Amino acid sequence: MDNNIPFEIFREKFFENLPYKIMWMDELGKIIYANTKFLKRLGYTRNELKKLTIFDINPSTTTETWKDHWDKVSYERFHSFKAVHQTKKGNYYDVEVSAHFFSNNGKKIIAAIVNDISESSFYKNLLNHAERMNHIGGWKLNLQDGSIIVTQESFKIFETDNPQEFLPSVVIHRFEESEHLKALMSKAMRNGADYDEILTLKRKSGELRYLRCVTEPVIKKDKIYRLIGTYQDVTEEVEKKNRLQFFKEIIDNAEDLFYLYNREGKLLHYSESVVKALGFSKSELDSFWIYDLDSRITKEWWYSHFDEIKEKGAVHLEWMISRKDGTAFPADIIANHLVYNGEDINCAVIRDVSRLKENEQQLKVALDELSELKDELEIDNQYLREEISSKINLNNIICRSKAYKVVLDQVTQVAVTDSTVLITGESGTGKELLASAVHLNSLRSDRPLIKVNCATLPKELFESELFGHKKGSFTGAINDKVGKFSLADGGTIFLDEIGEVPIDLQAKLLRVLQEGEFDQLGATSTTKIDVRIIAATNRNLKEMVKDGNFREDLYYRLNVFPIHNIPLRARKDDIPLLAQFFLEKYSAKAGKSFKRLSKQTTERLMDYNFPGNIRELENLIERAVIIENGTTLKPGSWMPNQNIALASDAFKTLDETQRDHIIKVLDFTNWRVSGPKGAATILGMKDKTLFARMKKLGIEKQIGLKR
Repeated sequence: MDNNIPFEIFREKFFENLPYKIMWMDELGKIIYANTKFLKRLGYTRNELKKLTIFDINPSTTTETWKDHWDKVSYERFHSFKAVHQTKKGNYYDVEVSAHFFSNNGKKIIAAIVNDISESSFYKNLLNHAERMNHIGGWKLNLQDGSIIVTQESFKIFETDNPQEFLPSVVIHRFEESEHLKALMSKAMRNGADYDEILTLKRKSGELRYLRCVTEPVIKKDKIYRLIGTYQDVTEEVEKKNRLQFFKEIIDNAEDLFYLYNREGKLLHYSESVVKALGFSKSELDSFWIYDLDSRITKEWWYSHFDEIKEKGAVHLEWMISRKDGTAFPADIIANHLVYNGEDINCAVIRDVSRLKENEQQLKVALDELSELKDELEIDNQYLREEISSKINLNNIICRSKAYKVVLDQVTQVAVTDSTVLITGESGTGKELLASAVHLNSLRSDRPLIKVNCATLPKELFESELFGHKKGSFTGAINDKVGKFSLADGGTIFLDEIGEVPIDLQAKLLRVLQEGEFDQLGATSTTKIDVRIIAATNRNLKEMVKDGNFREDLYYRLNVFPIHNIPLRARKDDIPLLAQFFLEKYSAKAGKSFKRLSKQTTERLMDYNFPGNIRELENLIERAVIIENGTTLKPGSWMPNQNIALASDAFKTLDETQRDHIIKVLDFTNWRVSGPKGAATILGMKDKTLFARMKKLGIEKQIGLKR
């Protein structure tokens, strides 16, 4: 450099002619020089440059980060990095910066060469996004030095990050068709033959995926020096195609005939069964219109028929279908409206009903014989058979009586909530069935229902069974044990015979209800759970509270939604249905042929009060199936002694009879006294009069628990 030329003049002439954007900054971040290309990209004038700092150019820079950057560049003398610059108008763009440290006349300066990379980044990002969205990965193999370049999407498809696994000698073994792929790659490298095939990839996870493998050789001067290829995951498309082919095979092998017509009546497609059934060749059918298949059809009728299908979506009709040899057969046709590629299509499904027509008379004879047999078997209780197709409510609970429907309505009401439920009632009334019905109709139905019979648990094992324990927490605790509440987490726990829970454990149960947590025996941390509690008892918990045998606070927490399960004698309309159900159940188990109850049997059962409720009825029927034979269950020695029950009832006092009658009515109304559906209205009494009579006779709410 000529020493007579001032540095400023040299700087202006030299840096202005360079094809780069250049700026200089001092230690405070002030921009002390920028060439015209840099100023033009930012939109500033040279006069405005005097006030600019790095903080104006790169808004993300702070005083602290600039000091760190200055120290790094001054120490290393050079630093390259990517950043984002801001123009005078506030627009942002990506840059790549090469920062150099030097000193001029004792003044320390960072000189930065700035390269605008926004456009190249945009296209690179666009390509990466396109690969990801279309599940396409790329690769490039240099045949001169054996080097290979692989895109990120290819790594993802093959579940690897090692590019060496994409070399031909390695990658072929990842495919089910390894020998075929080996031959394809060999032809590409030796003969310059490209290929585009779908092959099966064995992923490292064991999953099989379908890949479209495309490879093109790059040839220059008759020399193959590079292979470029892509792998595209087309599993969904292949599986969809396979499913369509599978469905087509099902249709082609079906006995029913399938036709596809357009509105003009052109036969667009047909199943293989059409060829077999009608006798036409495929070449004939390919050129057919609807009028060729049936000469009776006119254009006017066809257009009207097609429009009706389009309007209704589907039309059902009976028709005579003609064969090529001139014969015909009766058919049941369902014509459906479809839209394919914007065109309205009539998809007709045709079923040959010849055999059905031929068998109509035989069927009529058989029905007449059945009718005669029905009369001979003394089945005059027609109402029972109509109900055998059973009115099943909720969790297979058999019910026809209005009285029990009130109970099931309560189950339906509470099931969709998370409220605690207390089911009361006599033994044998099916309280566990109601608990199952609440759970199965709740939002927790996909989680477990854990059942615990508190009456069968030894007192000393109550806490361990319900809440679990840790190994060594007490003598005999040789392993960890998961409690019933933990097993029911997310679901429901049914505590049957809740009145049997020891008083000293009731506080822990109350804590679960209130806080949703408990302390496991031997554990050092509290267990949190989300459990819905359904409890049941045949005892009077209120009396137990008065006697000090049951916590009052626990009783009220359990009694959020009480359901009183009425005894069988209060729902006598259900006795025939239940008896028939048990008859079929135990007949199948015993290998007997019982089909029905006789009229006399049904009447005798209806007259009995069943103090043991449904359990007693079930045991009676099971015993009857063992003792009796035949297809109709008739009265026998298995029947309960009706005379004893009738005699004991006959000599009751007036007050006892009155008391029993009032209780029956209260059971029917679910113990509602007032209102249009209350017991007082049914008994023809005023509310106050009935309350006074109940007090006199010692009738308390849900007295059925004491009986």
